[in-house]
Amino acid sequence: MSVSTALPSADWLRAARRARLLSWLSLAWMAAEGAIAVVAGVLAGSIALVAFGIDSAIEGFASLVIVWRFTGGRLLSERAEQRAQQLVALQFFLLAPYVTAEAVHKLAGAERPDTSWLGIALVATSLAGMPALGLAKHRLAETLGSAATRGEGTQNLLCAALAAAVLAGLLGNALLGLWWLDPAAALVVAAVALREGLESWRGEGCAGSC
Repeated sequence: MSVSTALPSADWLRAARRARLLSWLSLAWMAAEGAIAVVAGVLAGSIALVAFGIDSAIEGFASLVIVWRFTGGRLLSERAEQRAQQLVALQFFLLAPYVTAEAVHKLAGAERPDTSWLGIALVATSLAGMPALGLAKHRLAETLGSAATRGEGTQNLLCAALAAAVLAGLLGNALLGLWWLDPAAALVVAAVALREGLESWRGEGCAGSC
């Protein structure tokens, strides 16, 4: 294991502790959000809602990776940082193929989802809360020089963007009968996840030692 010989500053250590705390918070949030979204999506036949739930599960795993990264002897390990960065990136790639296939199937078959008011309430909550969490992790990533932490924060921001797309699809279907908005929103989920996965794998967008 490659370990940095430079002693971290007090600010860096505080940022590492806060990164762990925010990741634990994210994990609890994503576990509840993912379970509710998948159940609501299956009941309503909404691929966008199911995709949102799967994305939440992926975000929860990314949070576990960050907790692992900043725990014990891995705290100053450059190899652990690189491994965590790649593990976070892989989570993006898990989502895109499944969601794309299901969305195309729904569009081709003109399968109309039922209205899910539970799903609407759930994604509205995520749209309100996820941006603050993601931006906080981005700020910590700058202090830590951690592309992995930035990747996890990007997943939270992606979650908010996906919540907006899914909310538009659910409301369009519920209020206007625009059933095709649901799988269309799912395709947005897949496309953005693929792009962010590539950027996270390369460690793009993080200043300093990232």
